[in-house]
Amino acid sequence: MKSGAGAAPPEPRGELRVVGTSVGREVELLLDRLADRVGRRAPRVLQVGSRPQILDRNERNWRSLIAKRFGKRARFVGLDLLEGTNVDVVGDICSSPRTLKAKLGESPFDLVICCHVLEHTRHPARAAGNIERVLRPGGLAYVATPWSQAFHATPDDYWRFSVRGLMLMFGRLEIVSSFYSGGDVGLDVAYRVVRDGRPELDPRAGAVEQGLFQLVLDHEDNRAVLARQATERLPVSRTYLPTLFVNIVGQRHA
Repeated sequence: MKSGAGAAPPEPRGELRVVGTSVGREVELLLDRLADRVGRRAPRVLQVGSRPQILDRNERNWRSLIAKRFGKRARFVGLDLLEGTNVDVVGDICSSPRTLKAKLGESPFDLVICCHVLEHTRHPARAAGNIERVLRPGGLAYVATPWSQAFHATPDDYWRFSVRGLMLMFGRLEIVSSFYSGGDVGLDVAYRVVRDGRPELDPRAGAVEQGLFQLVLDHEDNRAVLARQATERLPVSRTYLPTLFVNIVGQRHA
């Protein structure tokens, strides 16, 4: 008799779906998750790269969002390389764990927000490890990074990331949500790729993502754009390069 004879056949996998959403909606879901995890306890929240930049004119005020949802009992810490507005602690997320702990204290965080920061760090894997370390078991991390974006040196610009690239760096986290978002000011459009109501993280879904999020110009349009660059010096990033962000919400394993 063959091994496994009589075993129940595997359950069929649900249909792969692309679900329209918005960053605003996903942020609300994130705060709902946080509320479920902390209950009546005051949440402790860290924002990495908290100092506002000119490029962040469309970025959310996380301190206000947390205060509005959880009131004065919430404890919010803004971490940045430089002093400035919304900065409570000056420090580098790529520092040694001992140095970071000395600056942030011993108490773990319930939520770490790291939006549009990793591409500017010299050691993103080290930053990811530190984010995981400062989370309490069951704590959440929201990470947003560019897959495609214009060069923006604040103070420099080093990296671009995919969902599975972030999964490799944040190996201690269970990815509970992932979505793609655009970058146009005033346009809050995002998409989730899901199966059975959960984020589809299998590499085989890459063909779907490629078809959805890759912009390909036809031959004549491509020639026209390049010809205009030579004569009009148009900003390549705005006419030729789409902006696409990768977003994940991860939960630290207990």
